[in-house]
Amino acid sequence: MLRRLFVLPSILAVSILGLPASPAQAGPTPAISIKTKAVEVSVSIDDAIRERNDLKADLLNEGKRWADRARREADGEFKTSPDLFRDGRRWAQERDYAVTSVIAGRYVSILRTDYSFTGGAHPNTELETLIWDEQAKKRISIRPFFSDLSDNSRAMMDIQKAIIASLTAEKKARGTWEPDNRDWMKAIEPSLLKIGAVVLEPSTEAGKSSGLTFHYSPYAVGAYAEGAYTAFVPWRALRPHLSAEGLAIFGGDKPKEQKKP
Repeated sequence: MLRRLFVLPSILAVSILGLPASPAQAGPTPAISIKTKAVEVSVSIDDAIRERNDLKADLLNEGKRWADRARREADGEFKTSPDLFRDGRRWAQERDYAVTSVIAGRYVSILRTDYSFTGGAHPNTELETLIWDEQAKKRISIRPFFSDLSDNSRAMMDIQKAIIASLTAEKKARGTWEPDNRDWMKAIEPSLLKIGAVVLEPSTEAGKSSGLTFHYSPYAVGAYAEGAYTAFVPWRALRPHLSAEGLAIFGGDKPKEQKKP
């Protein structure tokens, strides 16, 4: 994604661009672009999404609603606080959808990255994920892959424990580990809606997933300066809690080098 702090003023321009049939022709052109005197908003999707019409339509509908809301908020602020936009300054709002894995030719994991700069001390980045079922043509959670993912279930508590262990190892590797600071662990609750944004990780075994990867935005599990974190939970640690559907899609190991789907 682009990282613009301020952009030049322009008259209102809104476009939902036609997506080219050939991924090679796609380039960096946003799928949705909005520009006003107050803000420049863009929504981008990668080539793996462009090839899936139902998924593409779903994400563009969501992206259009998000972009329209961002425009309204910025334009409203422009009217009430014009000094924030002096010298032609604009807010920047960017959303990017990227496929991280396609499992069993069916389950498409997507990382959504929202970037914003509204004139504060620093820009903000928020990470979210979704899993798309190509057969059902809808979004799903990881719940079907487990026998019980209710709040505080044994599975959720084991996932919580594995995430904390993974993040602890990463903090030690980065040099940000503080033995007396456990406050960041409070953000990881044994609840599917509160434990973190999750995707299915690719595997060395074709068509399989090697486990779950959880994405955490800056500030979520550490200071802003630490940046974003990911935590990987291998499927073998989850085996006792997998449903028949889960046993069918998990296998192998996490690749040492990730390849784009």
